[in-house]
Amino acid sequence: MVCTKTLYNYVDLGLLEISNIDLPLKLRRSTKPRRIRINKKKLGKSIAERPEFVNDRSEFGHWEIDTMIGKKIKTESVLLTLTERQTRMEIITKIDSKSSEAVLRALREVITSFDEYKSNVFKSITSDNGSEFTHLSNLEYSNKTKIYFAHPYYSFERGTNERHNGLIRRFIPKGKSLNDYSIQSIERVGSWCNSLPRKILDYLTPREVFEKQLKLLECH
Repeated sequence: MVCTKTLYNYVDLGLLEISNIDLPLKLRRSTKPRRIRINKKKLGKSIAERPEFVNDRSEFGHWEIDTMIGKKIKTESVLLTLTERQTRMEIITKIDSKSSEAVLRALREVITSFDEYKSNVFKSITSDNGSEFTHLSNLEYSNKTKIYFAHPYYSFERGTNERHNGLIRRFIPKGKSLNDYSIQSIERVGSWCNSLPRKILDYLTPREVFEKQLKLLECH
């Protein structure tokens, strides 16, 4: 079940067969139309090209990605967060910087950790247009992972990852230096996220559902 704001965003994007005039309450809330801002950079394929089976979460192996910062200083570590759309499995990796090289290197390590199953575990990744993801499309050539980029300033198109970033902020508030958090403490935050039963998963945890998918891969 999507929230009201998300439905309104879909209307503004023209994704539903209704218009704002059909929604009197929405008109009372805001009369300012929203437009997709055109990003000068084209980092890769648009989310508009993403297949429907990725959009409706019917297939396992499709992820959303983002980075989280603490203090805005050059020597500050950052978090690379990955969320699997179907199972809501969360992977959090602490990296030295927000550079595109550091992000790509860390992501390669995460993908490689799944060994022979990596191509089925990481079928696609959806990112925003941040400069740290400049080289993300390189993964399509080395790992056959499809890369998609959300529309600029439309974070709701990566809503699952954004939601999990909010969960992480319960333990790591904005403005708090990430250098103060050990790798072990970051892992505990990830473990908490993946051990939280979800109604949308029939009250199973993301880890349980994710491991079921991995077992299915092992059987094939």
